[in-house]
Amino acid sequence: MPFIEATIAEGRTPEQVRELLHELTLAAHRTLGSPIANIRVVVREVPETHWSAADVTIAERKAAEARQSWSD
Repeated sequence: MPFIEATIAEGRTPEQVRELLHELTLAAHRTLGSPIANIRVVVREVPETHWSAADVTIAERKAAEARQSWSD
């Protein structure tokens, strides 16, 4: 039984999250041949203040980008 976990930053619409669930299920079904009824998918949404790369959170990066575009 495939168990797929995806972690994404908050901010997607419920429809986008639902589409991700659907597409991940189909991908596992197509590539592994698993019956759809046996596939489990979990999507975790993380606040932008709790996700960083190179010690900069997504929220900080977005704020810096907004400041930059404001000054252009």
